[in-house]
Amino acid sequence: MSLAPVLAQIDADLDESITRLFHLLRIRSISTDPVYKTECEKAANWLVNQLTLLGADAKKCDTPGHPMVLGEAFPESAAGKPHVLFYGHYDVQPVDPIDLWDREPFDPAIEVTDRGKVIRARGAADDKGQLMTFIEACRAWKSVHGDFPCRITFFFEGEEESGSPSLVPFMKDHKEELTSDVVLICDTGLFQSKTPAVVTRLRGLLGEEISITGPDKDLHSGMYGGPAINPIRVLSKILANLHDSDGRITVPDFYDGVPELPAEISAQWASLNFDHESFLGDVGLSVPAGEDGFTPLEMIWSRPTCEINGIIGGYTGEGFKTVLPSTASAKVSFRLVGDQDPHKIRASFREYIRSMVPEDCKIEFKGHGASQGSVMSTQAPEFEAARKALSEEWPNDAAFVGCGGSIPIAGHFQNITGVTPMLIGFGKDDDQLHSPNEKYDLESFHKGMRSWARVLAELTK
Repeated sequence: MSLAPVLAQIDADLDESITRLFHLLRIRSISTDPVYKTECEKAANWLVNQLTLLGADAKKCDTPGHPMVLGEAFPESAAGKPHVLFYGHYDVQPVDPIDLWDREPFDPAIEVTDRGKVIRARGAADDKGQLMTFIEACRAWKSVHGDFPCRITFFFEGEEESGSPSLVPFMKDHKEELTSDVVLICDTGLFQSKTPAVVTRLRGLLGEEISITGPDKDLHSGMYGGPAINPIRVLSKILANLHDSDGRITVPDFYDGVPELPAEISAQWASLNFDHESFLGDVGLSVPAGEDGFTPLEMIWSRPTCEINGIIGGYTGEGFKTVLPSTASAKVSFRLVGDQDPHKIRASFREYIRSMVPEDCKIEFKGHGASQGSVMSTQAPEFEAARKALSEEWPNDAAFVGCGGSIPIAGHFQNITGVTPMLIGFGKDDDQLHSPNEKYDLESFHKGMRSWARVLAELTK
C-alpha cells in the first residue's frame, strides 16, 4: 500500500481532524474527581463510536473505576503483517486553579502564538491530542486504501491520571486480546521540542498523601499559640527534612536498586547537547536545583526524585485570619528508576515520617499509585524501523531517549504480555501538561498524524 496518498489525505483532511479532536476535548473527562464520572463514560462512548465508524470492532469495557475502550481491526490483507496495538488515555488532569486559565479549559480553540499555532485546552497534549494523531492516521489510511495496513488493536484507558487502579487486573483478564507483535504508546514528546524521539527509559511513580492532626479543632492563635502544637509547623519541618544539603533524599534505603548509568548511555546523552539553560529559561528559571554531581539530563532521565506537590493547612482564603489549624496535609510524589521497589519505599517513607511526628499529633497516610521504573531494549527491528520513519517526517533525525515522566502501562505490557512497547509522542516542553493553559502545537498534531502513517508503512513493509 502506497504511503504518499495517505500523507496527502492527512494534509487535505486536517481541518476535519481538528474538528473531531475538539469534540473529544470538550468532554470533561477528569478521572480523579467522582463528579466527572459520567463525563468519563461519555468520552469512552465517543471513542467507541469513532472506532466503529472506522470499521473496527469496538466496545466499552466496564471496570470498578472508569471504562476501558477496546477496538480491533483485522483486515484480510493482514496476513503476514505484524499485529500492532496502540495505547492512549482519554482521561485528563483537574483544571484548578481555574483563575490561571486564559480561557475556559474545555472550550478548545486554535490560538496564534509567537511560536506558531497551538490547540489550547485541557487534554490537548495529555493525552487526547496524542491519542487522536493515531486514530486520524488510521482514518486516512482507511480512506485511501479501503482498509488498515495490518491488524490493529486500539486500547484506551480512562484512569491514567488517577493511578490506573483498574489497569493491571483488566490487562490480566484480557491478556489474549492485548497481546500483539508491536505495542505503540503515544504519551511522550519531542526531545527539546524539535527532535523526534523513541523513549526507552521511564521513571516509576509513587504517590503519598500525609495528614497530620493536632488539636481537635481550629484554635485562636493568640490564646493557644505557644503551648498548643501547630500541625503546619510539624509538617513543614518533616517535609524540609526529606532532602539533605546535597539534594539527596533522606528516606532510609531509598537508593536501593538505583543503577549506575552505563558509560555508553552517558556518552549518547551527552551527544544530544541538551540545552538546560533554555529548558529552564522557558519556565522562568536559570539554575539547576537537583541532586549534586549529576547533569540536568541525568536528573530527569536516570535519577530518582522526591517532590512536594501540594500543601494545605489553616486559613487560605482572602484576607487574614489568626488561626492555629487542627490539621495540615501534603501530597508527595517519588519518581523511581531501575529496580527501586515502590512498595518498600512506601513502607520506609511512612516509618520515617512517623519517627518525626511529636506527641499530641496523629498522622494518616493515603497511597496514590505505585509503579516501578522501566527500560526498553531497542534490539527489536521495529525500533529502528520507527526511528527511520520519524526521521523522514521531521527535520532532525530521531533519537532514542529517556523520559522523566512515569507511564506505568509500559512496564505492564512488558510484564503481562511480554511485548516491549515503543513510546513515541509529539509533545513539546512548553505544553504546560497538568497546568493551566495546556496546549498542543498544531504542528505536533499535524506531523504526529503523518508520523504514525509513516511508522505503520515502515512496520508493514
